[in-house]
Order: sequence, then C-alpha cells, then structure tokens
Amino acid sequence: MRKVAIYGKGGIGKSTTTQNTVAGLIEMGKKVMVVGCDPKADSTRLLLGGLAQKSVLDTLREEGEDVELDDLRKMGYGGTWCVESGGPEPGVGCAGRGIITSINMLEQLGAYAPSEGLDYAFYDVLGDVVCGGFAMPIRDGKAEEIYIVVSGEMMAMYAANNICKGIMKFAQSGNVRLGGLICNSRAVDNEREMIEELAKKIGTQMISFVPRDNDVQRAEINRKTVIEWNPEVKQADAYRALAKAIDENQNFVIPKPLAIEELETLLLDYGLMEA
Repeated sequence: MRKVAIYGKGGIGKSTTTQNTVAGLIEMGKKVMVVGCDPKADSTRLLLGGLAQKSVLDTLREEGEDVELDDLRKMGYGGTWCVESGGPEPGVGCAGRGIITSINMLEQLGAYAPSEGLDYAFYDVLGDVVCGGFAMPIRDGKAEEIYIVVSGEMMAMYAANNICKGIMKFAQSGNVRLGGLICNSRAVDNEREMIEELAKKIGTQMISFVPRDNDVQRAEINRKTVIEWNPEVKQADAYRALAKAIDENQNFVIPKPLAIEELETLLLDYGLMEA
C-alpha cells in the first residue's frame, strides 16, 4: 500500500486536486482510502456526492471510544473509503490533534490491514507543517510520498518551499520523500516554466500541470469529481494524467529548499516581483 500526503498553501485546491486524482486512480482499478486532515471536514465531499460525513472526533465525542471501523468511514465513489478527521470545538484545543487521534484510531481498528486490499491511502493535509499535528503524517511515517500543490502565485511558492523544509527535516530519520510539485494553475504569466524551474531548483519534478478550467467548478456545484460528473470533458483527462503520473512515479527525493533570497530571485526572473 502506498501512503500519499497532499500538502500546499491554504486555498490552493488541495482537496479538489486530491479527490479528482483519486477518481482517476479509481478509474484505473485502484482501491483507495482518503483521510481528510482538515478541521473543516470537506476533503471527501465530492467523493460522497456532497453528503455530510460525521468526523472521527465528532463520533468519538458522541459515542466514546467503543466504536467500529464502519462508524468512522463511508464508502464513496467507486468504492473509495472516506474518512474525515475533524477538529475540536471552535476556539478550543489544537486542530492538529484530530489528525493524530483519527489515524491512531484507524490503525487500531484495522483500516490499513492487508485484508482491506488498499492500493493507496491518501491524506489531504493543511499546509502548516509547523504545527506538530499537521506534520504528523510525515513525522510518524504515516505518509511516505508527499506531493505539494502549488501555483505560480508568490505565496503558494513560499508555502511550497516551507513545506519542503519540513519534509527535509523528517526525511533524515524516516522514509518520507517528496514525489513532486502539482501545479494547480491560476493562469499566472509564465506559470508552467516558473514551477518547472522551482521544482528543478528544489531537486524534484513538476509531476503534473493542471490547467484552470471552469468544469472543475461545474462539477463541484454538482457535488462530484470531474470524472464522475462528465468523463468526456478535457479537464477529466488532466486528472487522469495526474493519477497516472502519481501511479507510475519513481522519482522520490529529499528536497533542497531554497534560501529566501534564491526564491525571490526566481520570482524576479519570471516577472512576479519588481526589482
């Protein structure tokens, strides 16, 4: 079973990218579990047809720890297992602890057992690896392949570089590696070339360029992934290509994050900052 985590700046499209990629893997015949690691509990919405899923933390608060595996997961599109970690009451406690509690409980109940037949476990994680809870999937070896969703926007690139610092730190004592950058296009000038250059400097690859397309929003309004909503549209092929690239990927590295001066030089070279 391959253990994959998707990181990136808040609002960059991690959940949308994760769910649409998983739909591509399902179409390829893969068995996947998606674990949402965001307190908003919206990481599996498209796979579940918009149905609200009770989070692991909500279930434990209401029912105690005497629960069964199927109390914590729902079956979604194509047989995908969907889990939402959830978070504490607003303003109370650390949101990252929901991830720790959720993954530990799933392990105890056998969600990752060979008998489950999983090809992939995907973690859709908030971009903040500074917090120990959000870093947990890579710190504790729960995820070994990391993909960072980025765009040609300055803050998205800053965030990607910072996430690489976290990966580099935890890679020294574990098996976590960076599999590449996923460019979720915002139609920025020179975007493809800029992200390819960023990837090169970090020591990785831009594994896929996902174009900006309104069919993504149309599918979301219909509470579906693009592939389920309309498998014939061009954007469905973009997600199929991303799923295939991840499935065939063998390029896993310990990243070499840039110094802030190097990153700003790259931004200057591609016209995002004024000299």
